[in-house]
Amino acid sequence: MMDTNILIVDDEAHIRLLIEQALEELEDEGATIMTAENGLDALEMIKDHCPALVFLDVMMPQMNGFDVCNTVKNDWGFKDIYIVMLTAKGQEFDKQRGEAAGADLYMTKPFDPDELLQKAIEVMRQ
Repeated sequence: MMDTNILIVDDEAHIRLLIEQALEELEDEGATIMTAENGLDALEMIKDHCPALVFLDVMMPQMNGFDVCNTVKNDWGFKDIYIVMLTAKGQEFDKQRGEAAGADLYMTKPFDPDELLQKAIEVMRQ
């Protein structure tokens, strides 16, 4: 797992920090952790850095996570970027919307930081 980019996208700074802290041991293995606070910045970073893994919040200003995911997976065809949607909205409808947008995994908040780390390790080792 060398030179892997991981992008954390959330409009709330404390959640970005929490996820960053959960994943920091991956930096010791060569991963680079980047953050964005809205969907438009996320798209720019995905285009420029092509991360292997994106933790993507759903409810954000400017562009929501569903639209970001749909752009990356369906419009741009970046099928090899693993997108984990993180949201407080856990209804079945929202999960289906996430799947339709191309999300690889849908996790509801509050999430377990250890679970995020395990998922990241799993994705990185594929």
